[in-house]
Amino acid sequence: MEQKNIPELFGCQVFNEDVMRKRLPREVYESLICTMDTGGEIDASIADAVASAMKDWAIEQGATHYTHWFQPLTGMTAEKHDSFISSVGNCKVVMDFSGKCLIKGESDASSFPSGGLRSTFEARGYTMWDPGSYAFVRDGSLYIPTAFCSYTGDALDTKTPLLRSMDALSAQTLRILRLFGDTATERVAVTVGAEQEYFIIDRKMYELREDLMFTGRTLFGAPAPKGQELEDHYFGPLKTRIRAYMADVDEELWKLGINSKTKHNEAAPAQHELAPIFAKGNMAVDQNLLTMEVMKLVAERHDLICLLHEKPYAGVNGSGKHNNWSICTDRGKNLLDPGKTPEENLQFLLFLAAVVRAVDEYQELLRVSVAHAGNDHRLGSGEAPPAIVSMFIGDDLDELVDAIVAGQTLAHRHRKVMNLGVPSVPTIRRDRTDRNRTSPFAFTGNKFEFRMLGSSQNIAMPNVVLNTAVARVLSEFADELTGKGDLAEAVTALIRKTFINHRRIIFNGNGYSEEWEKEAERRGLANLKTSVDAYRHFTDEKNIALFTEMGVMSRTEILSRAEILFENYAKVIHIEAETMLRMLRRDVLPAVGSALGDMAGTIGALQDHVGIKVNGQRRTVERLAELSDRAYAAVDELQTKVDIFLAAEGAEEKAAVCADTIVPAMAGLRAVVDEMETICPADFWPYPTYAELIFRV
Repeated sequence: MEQKNIPELFGCQVFNEDVMRKRLPREVYESLICTMDTGGEIDASIADAVASAMKDWAIEQGATHYTHWFQPLTGMTAEKHDSFISSVGNCKVVMDFSGKCLIKGESDASSFPSGGLRSTFEARGYTMWDPGSYAFVRDGSLYIPTAFCSYTGDALDTKTPLLRSMDALSAQTLRILRLFGDTATERVAVTVGAEQEYFIIDRKMYELREDLMFTGRTLFGAPAPKGQELEDHYFGPLKTRIRAYMADVDEELWKLGINSKTKHNEAAPAQHELAPIFAKGNMAVDQNLLTMEVMKLVAERHDLICLLHEKPYAGVNGSGKHNNWSICTDRGKNLLDPGKTPEENLQFLLFLAAVVRAVDEYQELLRVSVAHAGNDHRLGSGEAPPAIVSMFIGDDLDELVDAIVAGQTLAHRHRKVMNLGVPSVPTIRRDRTDRNRTSPFAFTGNKFEFRMLGSSQNIAMPNVVLNTAVARVLSEFADELTGKGDLAEAVTALIRKTFINHRRIIFNGNGYSEEWEKEAERRGLANLKTSVDAYRHFTDEKNIALFTEMGVMSRTEILSRAEILFENYAKVIHIEAETMLRMLRRDVLPAVGSALGDMAGTIGALQDHVGIKVNGQRRTVERLAELSDRAYAAVDELQTKVDIFLAAEGAEEKAAVCADTIVPAMAGLRAVVDEMETICPADFWPYPTYAELIFRV
């Protein structure tokens, strides 16, 4: 096997700072880096020099085209490719790329979701260069990360609000740091690391299932004899085919400067996880979107398919995405690091209090940020965090919060040493907190892990909400503390008041338990069980005020996104229902009918032979016939619900019909079909079973 030089390979397709330093004039390089570091406005006068250097470098990497790469409100990315060629007459061309082309592009905005912001005939939209994210070369094109807006200037993407929220959080965090005497920090960055879970399936099996091709999940399927009961797949040895796939994924990601660090088998059979090292918020979003694209493309090379749906198989764990979030200064200080003596670290405790208050006050909005049809299969199902938003901070910090609330002083406690009693095994210091896999929002030592995200979703919106909510609280903290004579006394009082008022959001126990659901209700915490329940809170006046006052989204942009959320949910469920009806009518029910005819014929033949008993066979045929009749009735019932959906008006009404009637009807139909699968002869069943889908990789 060829040995690769990973340090040389890493980032070789990225127009990063090393490349910029070598190829740009010094004053241009310094101006561009200043913009990247401070978030200030780009100096338009340097655009031509940057564009020329970027073009020359990209051509050396094999690029012939460039594209403004953006994130419309589809949850995916979009790209339109233009060649570098420019005609100079006499049937000759040169390779050209101007600063104007770098800074601004134009795309048809009418065909992307806008939530009513744009009419179909109003097509113009703009893509604008985001200097804070590196350009890169991929498949013969130079990719330039951009923001995307309408002709009227309204954001039509996920990146623009993200960048605004990062600016808001930086500005308000700096106000707090100045109060603590920090005059050196100039910029504060959100750092994010998105752990990505996914399933792998053999491509041939995938192509035999219309539900997987159209919806990304199996709409029916009886459990295999073996699932994850033995817990033998989790962190188990990688299969040869999977190891080869993961190695290729790592290599492609490293070329793109994505620090893919960890890979392992997840809990369910054929389920796996990839985890990167932290990056700045906007780069982390770009890189996670790229990661999902790379995983899909590389899988096809191996005759595999990468499934990113949150629940491709019923009865086994679904896939999530853990969003590790922290705040760091441009001097490398993690503001969520408690240090050795957190009980004495007022600055840390103030930031902790700000996050606690933000999560409590905007719990419904955090729930909205992870709500979509696929994720409804995970949240609250006993395999992922519940739909109730709460925070885990660990026993040590929990005791500290209790002491602060009680007005008591907590003595410093040294971290415990772990000694297994085996002389050859070294002793280690125990972390300050355990991990709580049932917590939606868990403190893990120096960061928070937002665990509610679904595996397929763009992580921008959850980070927009986190950044904006914490920025809002820090703004109010700064207002309250400014001008106070004794800052330490004022900070201590503010921390205590905040924990008293928002202690209810902290829960360190088992989030899966029925007792917690009752306790959460007693505490007054929201329990929004479906996406539609959550979406209705997006436009609460307090949420509109949050975004507008922090300069992250306008009222118009918020209302448009609410419309898109309802629209997308309704479209997804409608596609699933139509796919289920198609598969039942065209394949499953005819196959079962053929099986019944064959089985009945066998019974008749056996009855002609004296002494052969057929009672068992008859009972099986009768049960299968009964289930077939029930399936036909359930198909008619589901069609009725779909017809009601088609007649409904308005995105919210359509989404409500889906959640309240179509989803339950699909579940009822599925239960019947899954039982039919268990008794229908294998030769007649028209689709690969779970045993074949999950275990033949």
